[in-house]
Order: sequence, then C-alpha cells, then structure tokens
Amino acid sequence: MARRRQTRRSRKKKSGFRIDLAGLLRADMVGIALLALALLTLLSLASPSRGTLTEGWLHLLRLAFGWGAYLTPLMFGAAGLWLLRTGPDRQPQMAWEKALGAALLFALGLALTHLLSAPEDPGALAAQEGGGGYLGWLVSWALVSGLGRLGAYIAIAALASIAIIVVSGLSAAEIGQLLRQRWARLRYFVQSRLSRLQRRREARPSIVPPSEPATEASRLPRPARGPIFPRIIGGDQQWRLPPVADILEESLDQEISQAEIRRRVKIIEETLVSLGVPAKVVEVNQGPVITQFGVEPGFVEGRAGRRMKVKVSKISALADDLALALAASPVRVEAPVPGRSIVGIEVPNAELTLVALRGVMESEAFKKLNSKLAIGLGRDVSGEPVVADLRAMPHLLIAGATGSGKSVCINSTIASLLCNNTPDDLKLLMIDPKRVELTNFNGIPHLITPVIVDMERVVGSLQWVTRQMDQRYKKLAQAEVRNIEEYNKRVSVQGESRLPYLVVFVDELADLMMLAHDEVERHVCRIAQMARATGIHLVIATQRPSVDVVTGLIKANFPARISFAVTSQVDSRVVLDMVGAERLLGRGDMLYMASDSSQLVRLQGCFVSNRELDRLVRYWKGPEVGASIPTSFYEAEDVVQRPLWEEMRAKEKEARRKDDLLEEAIAEVRKHNRASVSLLQRRLRIGYSRAARLIDLLEEQGIVGPSQGTGRSREVLSGEDAED
Repeated sequence: MARRRQTRRSRKKKSGFRIDLAGLLRADMVGIALLALALLTLLSLASPSRGTLTEGWLHLLRLAFGWGAYLTPLMFGAAGLWLLRTGPDRQPQMAWEKALGAALLFALGLALTHLLSAPEDPGALAAQEGGGGYLGWLVSWALVSGLGRLGAYIAIAALASIAIIVVSGLSAAEIGQLLRQRWARLRYFVQSRLSRLQRRREARPSIVPPSEPATEASRLPRPARGPIFPRIIGGDQQWRLPPVADILEESLDQEISQAEIRRRVKIIEETLVSLGVPAKVVEVNQGPVITQFGVEPGFVEGRAGRRMKVKVSKISALADDLALALAASPVRVEAPVPGRSIVGIEVPNAELTLVALRGVMESEAFKKLNSKLAIGLGRDVSGEPVVADLRAMPHLLIAGATGSGKSVCINSTIASLLCNNTPDDLKLLMIDPKRVELTNFNGIPHLITPVIVDMERVVGSLQWVTRQMDQRYKKLAQAEVRNIEEYNKRVSVQGESRLPYLVVFVDELADLMMLAHDEVERHVCRIAQMARATGIHLVIATQRPSVDVVTGLIKANFPARISFAVTSQVDSRVVLDMVGAERLLGRGDMLYMASDSSQLVRLQGCFVSNRELDRLVRYWKGPEVGASIPTSFYEAEDVVQRPLWEEMRAKEKEARRKDDLLEEAIAEVRKHNRASVSLLQRRLRIGYSRAARLIDLLEEQGIVGPSQGTGRSREVLSGEDAED
C-alpha cells in the first residue's frame, strides 16, 4: 500500500511538470523565432565584432553551406513570414514536393558553387569555410564520381530546371513566356528612358558664341522639337498621312499562368456543384482585363428519375456566389454566349493590361475593313481586336459614369480618323462644353472651326451642320447619285473637288440639353436621320444617361452605342435597353452594341496617352502652326477664317430684312397715302405681328415716316422727303 501511494505521488509530481509542446510550437511563435534568428544571423554577418555564440553559429553555417551561409538569413526570414501569415489557429500547409524542390535547388546551387571554386582537394575547401561547404562538397563529389565533371554540370542544369518547375507550379513553356515578358518590359523601359533622354537633349537650346552676331532669324521663336515628319510632299502640295509606328506606342501583353487558370476552373466547378448546379468548364478565353470561362451546363435528376438540363437562369443567379468564391468582384455572367452553346463567366484579372491603339490599327481586321472612317474600338474577352466603320454605324452614342473612359474613347476615335485621313478627305467639328477635353486639337487643318466651347454658339453650329446637309443633298440630286461615295467617284473623273466627310464630336450632351433641349434634340435627330448619305456623322458622349438627356428620339436614331461603367441598372437600360453595364470594371471596360446586331460585346477600349496625342497633333500642325498649308484649303472652307456664328448671324439678319409681302405693302401705303398697322392687316389679310414688322421695314427703307402717336396713321414720304 505504501509503495502504491508513493507511486501515485510521483505520478502527480510528474504530471504537474508536463510541457505542452503543441502550445509552444504554434505557427506564429515559430515564425517569430525564425525571424529573430534571421535578424541575428544577418547582423552577425555584417558586424565585425561577434560574441562566442554568434561566432560559433556562423562557423557552423560556413562549414555546412560555405558561401551559401549568406543566403540563410533570407531563407529563415521567408519561412518566418510565411508562418506568421498562416495565423495561430490554422496549421501551416505546404505541398511536400515544393519543399523538397526548394531544398534540392539550394543543394544544387551549393554543388555548382563548389565545382566552380573547388581546387584539386575539394574536402580542404569545405573545411576552410569556402565554396559550397560540406553539403556542396558532398553533392558535387557524388555527381563527379558518377558522371564526370562535364556530366555533373549537365545533371545540375537538368535537376535545377525540374526543381524550378516543381517550386513555381508552372510549365516550361509558361516559364519561358514569363521570362520573355520580363525581358520585353525591361527592354521597353530602357528604350523609353533613352528616348526621353534624347528628347531632353534635343530640347536644350543651343548656346550661341558671344562673337557671333545675332541675326533676325535667331530672334524668332523656335518651334517645339520632336519627331516631326513632313506633312506635305511633292510640288503640288499633297498631304501625307502620319507614320503610325513613329507616333503611336506599342502595348505589352500579359497573360495569366496556367496554374492560376486551373485553380479558377476548379473553384468554379466546385462552387457550382456545391450549390446544386452541375457544370463543367469547357473553354477559357483570356482578355486584357477579364478572363471568360465557358461553362457547359450539366444534368440533374428530375421527377420520375428523368435527367433534365440545368437551366441557364440558375447559373446567372449565382454571380455573387462565384465572386465570393473566386475573391474577385464584380463577376458578370453572359448567358448564353452569342452563337455558342455555353454560358460565359467573366472574371476580372489580377492585373489589368492597357490596349494600345497601335496594336489594333496594325491588326488584320483593321486592314481588312479598308475604310476611310475605320476606328479601333479595343479588344474583346479573348484578346482579339474589334474595329468598326463609322460609315456603317452611321452615328455613335457613348455613355458612362465620370471617369469610366468616355473621353479616352473619343480621343482614340479621333486619333484613328486623323491617322487615316488627310484634311482633303475629312473635316471635323468639335463641341466641348468642358473646355479641357478636346481643345488640345486646336490648330490641326482638319478642323472647320476652333473647338466650340461657348454654349450659346452650340445651337448655331448644329444649324450650320443641318444647312450643310441640305446643300450636299442638292449636289447629290444634281449629280443624280445616291451617296457621297458615288459623288466623289464621279467628280474625281471630271477633275472637280470632292466632298470631304464631316464628323461632329460632342463631348457632353447633358449640358447642351440643359441649355436648349428642344433645339438640340431637333437638330441632332434631323442630322442623325438624314445625314448618312451626305457623309456627315455624329459621335456624342454623355455622363448622365437619363431619359431627359438620351431621349427616345435620340436613342432611336443611334443604333450603335457604347456603354462604359454606369451607377445603376436604370442607366444601363436607358443606354443599352438591358442590364449589364453596372457590373463593368471601369477604366475602359465597356459594352458595345453594333448597329447590325442587338447582342452586346464586352471590350477593353483603346488607350491613347497624352504623349501620343501630342505627337499626332504636332505632326498635323507642322513645325510652325499654319505653315505649309495649301492655299486651296482656305479657299474651300471660308469658315476657317471666319467663325461659324458670324456667318450665321449675318444670314439671319439678312433674312429678317426680307418679306414676301413687302412690295405689296409699299403699293398699298402709296395708294392710300397713309400707313398704319390696321390698314395692312385689312388689305393684306395678315396678323398684327407681321403687319407691325412690315411697318418697321417700311420705316427703315424710308417709305413711311416715324410714328405720330397711338391711333394715328404714319405719313407716306415722297422721294425727296425720303432723301431728306
């Protein structure tokens, strides 16, 4: 009994001193310890004064790893940070093949270092804390003894490649593509820096020696330097199109790794199955901003054991659940994809890629279009370029919230037109109530008049466009042709001047509708209805797509529409007649509705930087603004020298001075030898307003005298009295 009691007491004492190893070896605690060890090792390697423990620790590391001891602080620190990120409640999970691959890569690096620096006695170098240490000596000795020195190098390269593939989770093709992308980025960065330094060097003013006298030419202001090319060639002053490769910049394509795509495919399929919607991803299309996963709906068990196809509406209703599972928002579901038997799940990419206008303009689709009014819109969800012909649209409506990319879209459209048309083929009229978006195009010879920024002149400008449309229709009727293309072909054979295309850009429709709703809507609708055959086209943008701005009449005459990101489903329905624009990402992400199709196409719009626009505008302006412009250009369009509104005011004033009944009124007042408003009303059977206006015209022309007071007739003047 006594022995049993003593045994129990000893067991109680031992249980009181038991250590909780699971609590001490938590991930965050081990991570902190590794970080502290990494910092201590780094400071010991950098400091000349060390203690006994740190000196022994460094000696051990150098004997084991040689020169690889300098990498140990980095490895300890990375392991510590990874353990801290896992959290205290979750166990660290890491694939054993990745850990084995990292250890193999480190050992192969030490072996290669030892082979490159080992003398005839590799063991002596390992004992002297150099080369790859004992670990590098061991691996290199095994490889050299079995394969020879050359075979050891080949084996190290092959095993290192396998280790890199295992650690990164990428294939050899993906690693090669990633390296090419990084090399292209580095080369583009170096070239851009060198070109910037070259432009700065050229922009520096040349220093004139004090002994050289200053001439009259040296006192003139010098034009801005840069890549200026001749706009006019030949003795007959022919325009030359700008070189696109020298003005526009290239874009760098970036693709998602196959490992990331496989991970997303697995998440989508598992999420749909867990929510009772079996489906399978059968297609993946990667675009510059989003990646579209084509999902084929599966079958579910119905009543009486029959297999039924999953409804498309069930997949569309799970957009938010997929966004939560993929940790990507917003996720848009296109059900179904036009012309395909799949449902498209569009997931945003982690990194956005800018779509350069140059890449779209140099594509085969743009060249195949072969149109003067071809414009580059952007790239679709599969990265293919999308282009359009403004003649076929024939007008374009652009809508979206502030900062979604409308102004960039207008700039890219203008740049596309300026790169393909000379001032003899294209004229532009720009209306910019904001005063800052389109004013940088002032001075190019394509403009009929400087960019209109005053709101009171907008209605008059639209009236001028309407009159131009009527005049062109008269010319087409006289030539007995149906459109501007046939007219230009006929007059070109006869040696006459051709009619240029006229494109009107309006950057903000909401301000115009607030100023004069009825007049703007009437002129815009009339131009949109009839101006297609005359070569006049409208490109209108607005940031407030409400029913009082984009009215039913305007929307009916603009079948081609572009919607950027909007704030609500109501705005999306106003622009596109369907929802979807409220789930766009912004920054150029848009939905395009073509004029010949009601299906929406998701695009990433073309981006044109300020540097590219500056080079393009400077090209058309020439070395000096207004220099080297043919005289025939000014003779063809008088509005370049005289603003539109002055011409319209003169015509309106002249029209007010004319009246069809003026001659009859003169005869009546001379017949009765008196003049009054009531007399003209009775004799000519007209209203009071027109009769009073005729009396004013008679007074201006000296036919009648001034008013004698209320109720009294005016005196009719003779020829001598009129001269007096």
